[in-house]
Amino acid sequence: MFDLGGTTLEKIIDLDPFRLPLDFLIPSADIEALRPHRSLLEQHHLDFETGEALLGLHSLLLRAGGLTILIDTCVGEHKARPRRVDWHERADTGYLLRLAKAGVAPEDVDIVLCTHLHADHVGWNTRLENGRWIPTFPNARYLVGKAEIDHWQAEDERSPGSHNHGAFTDSVLPILEAGLLEKVEDGFEIGRGARLLCLPGHSPGQVGLCLDCGRSSRAFFCGDVVQTPVQVLRPDWSSRFCFDPALASRTRTELFELALETDSLIIPAHLRGALAMRVTHEAGGYRPEFIS
Repeated sequence: MFDLGGTTLEKIIDLDPFRLPLDFLIPSADIEALRPHRSLLEQHHLDFETGEALLGLHSLLLRAGGLTILIDTCVGEHKARPRRVDWHERADTGYLLRLAKAGVAPEDVDIVLCTHLHADHVGWNTRLENGRWIPTFPNARYLVGKAEIDHWQAEDERSPGSHNHGAFTDSVLPILEAGLLEKVEDGFEIGRGARLLCLPGHSPGQVGLCLDCGRSSRAFFCGDVVQTPVQVLRPDWSSRFCFDPALASRTRTELFELALETDSLIIPAHLRGALAMRVTHEAGGYRPEFIS
């Protein structure tokens, strides 16, 4: 458990590690250019022998101002994901047991913040019960960026179930139908000292959370602005899953500069081996400093 000035943070792991070839995740990546940073990256973030990026698929559990907040809900169970064998029809993963070990039952969650609606961020939004997808967190407000939900809703209307692994159908639409999804925009306040900020590029309407941590410091929960710490070293390297790679790169750089200016923590969605990081200037670029 990590203390953010009176707010506590924990990881609830769904799948770790999640391995992807680096040149698949980031087509422009050059692993040879990263060898000078091997000691920084190799234990938790990059397997130099296999050329694979190592990601963590987990939710971030916040207890802030009397609220229980879950940021992103990973892959889930029983979801048909035939293009990814490690996601397909998973069962008995222990995710809800790990949440219970943290002292939280599904009914206790007040807010689910979906930074964006890719399949590895919405899976536990719903669970299968008697052949139907129902909200896993029945008392929660599910917060989604307005531009994000509008984009994927339009995509699903044009071609139902045929994009994003079918995640809209089984993990988003049931939340809409239950009346639990709330569209939010830049500056929306979850609670005192906790507001949303737009972080577009990786997806059309990705949002993050800016949390005041006391003594003028902040923490930025930034979704997939940073999918791997490799992108701190090379912010120009956007992933193949980015909706607008150039915009994703600009958003990344702007976030790093803001974090430097305010001495803030950055908390990406898939960070392994640490809960947060700081970004420092190094040789005209950036370098991550990991914080457990």
